[in-house]
Amino acid sequence: MTVASVSPGFATTVKVLRLRDWQLGPGQPTLVLDQFRADDFHLIVDDRADVHVSSKDGRFYLGWFPLGRPGTDGEGWKIAVTGTDKVRGYSLSFDTETPAEIVAAAVARVLQTSHRV
Repeated sequence: MTVASVSPGFATTVKVLRLRDWQLGPGQPTLVLDQFRADDFHLIVDDRADVHVSSKDGRFYLGWFPLGRPGTDGEGWKIAVTGTDKVRGYSLSFDTETPAEIVAAAVARVLQTSHRV
């Protein structure tokens, strides 16, 4: 009886792995911030150069913290939508190295779900 020897691990090639080049780094925050119009949102730049955007009704908030949000472990972006008395709100966080294009896509989707009452 012969037993085929099996080597530990696996063998592969670059082609099989289908390697990709992933976008990394914070990118351009203007891709996020340019989505807000003064008609509907307030924009504040504080003394740390952090940027805060809120809807005029106060239920939407976006914070951009280029050096990290104070009191957190590298939080660079914070999105929050306040709930109502019947439905809870939600929040999203991204670290300082999350590409702005990813954050911009999330913000665009949040804005698309809102409407004036």
